[in-house]
Amino acid sequence: MPKHIISGLNYLAAINLRKEGYLQKEIADRLGMDRSTVSHYINGRNISWDSIEIAETISKLYPEDFLKITYALTKDAEKTRIIIKTLMEGKFDAKVKDSCIGCGLCVDTCLMKAVELTDLKAQIDSNWCCGCHMCESRCPTNSIEILEVEETKVSEPQ
Repeated sequence: MPKHIISGLNYLAAINLRKEGYLQKEIADRLGMDRSTVSHYINGRNISWDSIEIAETISKLYPEDFLKITYALTKDAEKTRIIIKTLMEGKFDAKVKDSCIGCGLCVDTCLMKAVELTDLKAQIDSNWCCGCHMCESRCPTNSIEILEVEETKVSEPQ
């Protein structure tokens, strides 16, 4: 069953990447798959609809759960990053306070590799932050704050 769920996640990611304008070869490279599998996914062949339903349910879970389940299924940090980044709907902004002591626990915790230490202070790349709050909960000085960004819609001129 885990392989079917991974197939469902790969399918959803491939479809989203195609909508973003990626070519089949680029999708295959990003997801670590062969092009024929990507072609089948894009054309809706060789995939169980139950697997897609389960994958959709997983992708709508709280970000930490989505991240941990995907990593447990793929056992591949890079593939997990791509799937999460591709399927995540929310945007997050990470703030690091001056109280950061540069211990590195946040770096070790982040499966998205969004955190790095620069000059003994954590720096979080909001482009890769999935909002799981794992770094925030592990920080011994409570120096990290993850906020969901509200996207403002620009109204059309009338």
